[in-house]
Parts: sequence; structure tokens; C-alpha cells
Amino acid sequence: MQSQPLSSIGSLNPSTTYPAFSQKDLLSIIPLVRESIHVVQEISSGRIGLSLADQALVGQNLSASEMKNEGYRLRLMATLPALYPEWLGERSFLEVHAVRFPYITGAMFRGIASADMVIEIARAKMIGFFGAAGLSLIDIEKAINKIKTAIGESGLSWGSNLIHSPNEPDLEEKVVDLYLKEEVTRVSAAAFMTITPNVVRYACTGLYADNKGRIHRKNFIFAKLSRPEVARLFMLPAPKQILDLLVTQGKLTQTEAILASKIPVSEDITVEADSGGHTDNRPLTALFPTILSLRDEISTEKGYDRPIRIGAAGGLGTPASIAAAFAMGAAYVLTGSVNQSAVESGMSPEGRKLLAMAGVADVTMAPAADMFELGVKVQVLKRGTMFSNRAANLYSIYSQNSSIDTIPKDVKARLEKDVFHAPLEKIWTDTHTFFSKRDPEEIAKAEKNPKHLMALIFRWYLANSAMWAIKGDPVHKIDYQICCGPSMGAFNTWVKGSYLEKVENRTVSDIALNLLEGAAVITRAQQVRSYGVPVPGKAFNFTPRPLSYNIE
Repeated sequence: MQSQPLSSIGSLNPSTTYPAFSQKDLLSIIPLVRESIHVVQEISSGRIGLSLADQALVGQNLSASEMKNEGYRLRLMATLPALYPEWLGERSFLEVHAVRFPYITGAMFRGIASADMVIEIARAKMIGFFGAAGLSLIDIEKAINKIKTAIGESGLSWGSNLIHSPNEPDLEEKVVDLYLKEEVTRVSAAAFMTITPNVVRYACTGLYADNKGRIHRKNFIFAKLSRPEVARLFMLPAPKQILDLLVTQGKLTQTEAILASKIPVSEDITVEADSGGHTDNRPLTALFPTILSLRDEISTEKGYDRPIRIGAAGGLGTPASIAAAFAMGAAYVLTGSVNQSAVESGMSPEGRKLLAMAGVADVTMAPAADMFELGVKVQVLKRGTMFSNRAANLYSIYSQNSSIDTIPKDVKARLEKDVFHAPLEKIWTDTHTFFSKRDPEEIAKAEKNPKHLMALIFRWYLANSAMWAIKGDPVHKIDYQICCGPSMGAFNTWVKGSYLEKVENRTVSDIALNLLEGAAVITRAQQVRSYGVPVPGKAFNFTPRPLSYNIE
């Protein structure tokens, strides 16, 4: 099928440099995203190329004979305005959250998304979430105070993580208490399968209406999820029974409850595709459009007069993947795995070096510490560590035995020598001490159920392996558990040969700015290609470079 010829919208005669037609010249113009450009066709040859917008043009559409008589050499086929990285996402995201770029760094657990990382990305006019999951209230409060002290009254935006804790509802409530007390106004809500009173209380505290009846939020929930049924819950208003309960308990006012019944629980939904840690391994290209469609359905059904912004996360480690997410309609993007290798990361230097060596195939699924008995898995780094193999072996032994005593003696001996580096009885003593303080019910359950006691001992290894990686424990280096998705390998391939190849150069802001700048260049390349310009393949491979905060 023959393509339709482009119709011209004017005529152009270059006043300085002749337009770009060769691959070399096109490669020099396409990255100039802050310049307006013309798509032009050379009359004599029919070639289509690009011209910078500062060259002379005639706004009328002349015939070929008229152009020849007047001495014009080019048809003007299209004019593209400047394209800034700031403009790739949804403007309401920038306006509501007072940021410059539609970009978030995710809340990697146990402080891997550190206070320093949050501070650095906030200063770059983006949003960072502190990785509070798995930390004590004291450690979370220390991090919050550090961030607030560094940011001061600057008005920069940041947030912290609220992880669903079905086995420890008191802890979840205490974290919300802390966030409300410390006026943490943005929260990344993760691992929720339903709406809890804690989420509703946080989201609805401080709701008010102005004299025009417009409802304003004090606190913002960023719901990170990978299932449409969970997305629906966050896109709907808070359940009436929860609102009524909170009013009865004095945790919400009647006015706040009434206003909450008219707006979604969350207006920022982060769609998490295949990623590090807990993941459903869903491809972004399938999951994101599904939830985007659900958003439109619910917004129409409820008659919302304000947008629900849908962001993208999971598998985002290169400019091409960032550009693809925005092309699908993402209001913002969220990166995770790649930030673990940044200098501000709470991951140890040893762990960061392992991450920097990863390829796209160097990840695998392994049993999760928090849901070990259910066979739930997390995605982790495989290269340079024996964790995934040893964790899988522990689950196999758990499945085949009813207690520690039924494990064959030779198997038990190998576990004590190679995995635990101590008798299992000693590990149980340490485990007993931990749960006696954290959750005594686990001890009572284990004393009645030998198989559960075995599970708690095996979970000791799974839980500590993550801490060994974070702390850089040299004794247990072969057992490091590092949650990681394939985007880490894609990132390493992209930065190879550039200044970002070295781990010591990887600041979280440099990573972010290069991903966004590259996404803008790739978006421009696709734009001009859609107008018939023979764009070289190299135009879709942006090379990282030092970039200024004051990109204009």
C-alpha cells in the first residue's frame, strides 16, 4: 500500500545553514529539543529533512511552478515547537505538587530510599519518597526530621512510604499518627489490597472546601498498585462505613467525612509493572492501558471534575522506556531499582557495585521473608550472590518437612554450615528474642506448630540477608538479598562508556535528569519520524552527559 504524500503548509528558503538531510546532520538537529524545528521537503529531490526555525519562511502554500519561479527550494511540511523534559507528563501533576519535573523516586524499603536521596531529588524539583517500610518508628522519625531540616521552608515536595501491615495493624496506625504529627503531606501507599481506616484517615484529614465549593487536600496518597481491582478502590470515594467509624472515633470531623465522600481516596495512582521486590511481573504495556481505561470509566461514572493522574513504574531504566511510558499517557514516572546504585542510596557500597554489574537477565524470583509460608516470591539480583538459590532450597526443605526434627541430618548439617553459620537451635533462640518483642503471637503459634517454628527459623535467613546487603556485611557477601528488576541491567547497558558507568558518579538527580532529557530527545525523534523524516536509529539512543539543574 502506497503511503499518502505529505501536503505542504508553506514555503521556506534557508537564510543561513541549509537544512539537514544526511544522517549526520539529522543526528545533530534532533537532540536540540529546546529549539522549534521545521519539517521540510527539498523540491528538486523530494527528500524530507529538518530545518531550524530561525530560518526564513513564507507562510503561504505556493505551487511547485510558483516556488520555482520565486526561487524557493523547500516546501514547509510541519513546524514543531520546543519540547522540554518538564512537559512530557501531565501539567496538573506539576501544579498540584509544586514540582518542575514529572518524576518520582520510589520508596525502597529499609531506608534504601534514604533521607539523603529524598533531599537530593527534592532539590532537583522532583518528588522522592523515603523508604520507611521495615524500619522502626524511631528511625522513621529521625529520617523525617533530617529531611525537614535540610529542606526547611523552601516549599520543595517530598514524601514517605506507608506499607500495608495486615499482621501489624497497630504499626500501620502508628506510622500514620507520626506522619500526621510531623505534617508529612505525601505518602506512597504500597502493598494494599483493600482500603484501610489508616489510609482513609490520612487521606481525608484536613480536607476543606473554598468559597467556590472546590475541595482541597492537605495530604496526598500516591497509591502504588498492580491490580485493576485495587486501583478501583483507590479511585472511588472512601467507603462510608470507614468514614462513619473514623467520625465516631473522633479521628475525622463530620465535614471532612462529607467532603471525602465526593472525591477519590487517591488522585495519584502509580501503576507498577514488572519490578524489583514484590511484583506481579505484569508488562507495563498491558497493565497501564487497562488501569487508564478504568480511570476514565470511574471518572465518568462519578462525575469527577478533577483529574485522577495515572503514573507509570516498573521496568523504567532507560530514556526509551521513560519515553514509552509518557507516550502511553503516564502523568508521571517512578523509578526504583536504578536508584539503588546512586551514591545517596541506603544500599551499601558493596551492594551498589553488584548492582552496577547486573545485566537484564541477572534477576530472578526468590521466596519472600514476609510471606514465606504462602510461597510468595520477590524479584532479586541473581548475579554475584547465592541468595536466590539458597532461599529456594529453604522453601523446598520447608515444603517437604513437618519440623526441624524431620529434616535429614546431612541436609541440616549443610544448612548450619553454609547458610546459617550456626546451629539451628541458636538461630531459634535469636528468632525467639526478636518476635518476643515484635510480635509475641508468632512465638505462641510456633510453640504449638513445629512447622511454623521451622518457617520462622528459615525467615531469619531471608530477613537478615537483606540487612547484610544494606550494611555491607563482609562475612555474608555471598548471601546478599538485593531486590532488583531487569531495568537495572537495561540501565547499566545504557550508561556503559559514559560518565554514569562509574558508581561514584551516579547521583540520583543525574540519573533522573538524563533519563528525562533522553526521553525528550527520543520523543522528538519519533515525532519527526512520523512526518516522514528518515530518522537514523542512533537518534533513539541518548548518551548520558552531565546536565545542569537549570536546564531551560
